[in-house]
Amino acid sequence: METMTMEVPGIGSIPCPVYSQLSIVHDANYQTDWCFMNGDPRPCFTPRMLDELQHYANHLSVQADRNVKYRIQASKVPGIFNYGGDLDLFRQLIARRDRSGLLSYARACINSLYGVLTHYNRDITSIALVQGDALGGGMECAMAFDVLVAEKKARMGLPEVLFNLFPGMGAYSFLSRKIGPAKAERFIMSGTIYTAEELFEMGIVDVLAEDGQGERAVYDYIRRENKFRNGYQAIREVRKTLHPVSYEELLGVTEIWVDAAMKLESRDLRMMERLVSRQTHKPLAEAV
Repeated sequence: METMTMEVPGIGSIPCPVYSQLSIVHDANYQTDWCFMNGDPRPCFTPRMLDELQHYANHLSVQADRNVKYRIQASKVPGIFNYGGDLDLFRQLIARRDRSGLLSYARACINSLYGVLTHYNRDITSIALVQGDALGGGMECAMAFDVLVAEKKARMGLPEVLFNLFPGMGAYSFLSRKIGPAKAERFIMSGTIYTAEELFEMGIVDVLAEDGQGERAVYDYIRRENKFRNGYQAIREVRKTLHPVSYEELLGVTEIWVDAAMKLESRDLRMMERLVSRQTHKPLAEAV
């Protein structure tokens, strides 16, 4: 992967990776890394995007002397945060009965999420900014962050039940800790797409922003946390102690997901194919 140099005050020039699916912007004033997704050909977690996210996570871990206190995940695709799993790849792997390939992809997903959950072994607060549709794995990704900021126009949901599957990369783990297991199961099995305001009322979205004001809401949150950062971090440690999400838990659920995916029938794969086609032409939340 190519690299370029980036000037960091007090440190000097450091190597910075150049990506095709991500754009990394460092804000030295607020000690933040903005990680924008530029999904191509579709705004979903393709293997290439997962590779770049993992590379960025490794880069962030290695550059421990670089002063980053906040890591923000957002999107440059208008109206879309992320559509989640690569359904076209799923369909191909399942049709070929390639269980090992599907499991490899699923592990790459949870590896990326687990880096967020563990803060890359640094004192970093992670923030997801959702300004459009976050569906399936896109919503799972957003829920993995310490703070979920969403603009009112954003829509989120877990539509996997439409093709006879369930979201297997953290949704149950994250939702059950937020709203309880019973409500989490109802949420998952409904396949409903919710507005950001509805999710804020449920306690899933942490900060609700006016449309077009998401970045401002993120910086407002950072300023609040900076005043009481020790307390904020201590509360997060309490949450992790009382309600931990272990790698083993994520991996166990993912293996159940892979086994369930391998049982899908032709009609389920045809539904996947239709969703792949629709998400290419218009917001998927309208298609489901």
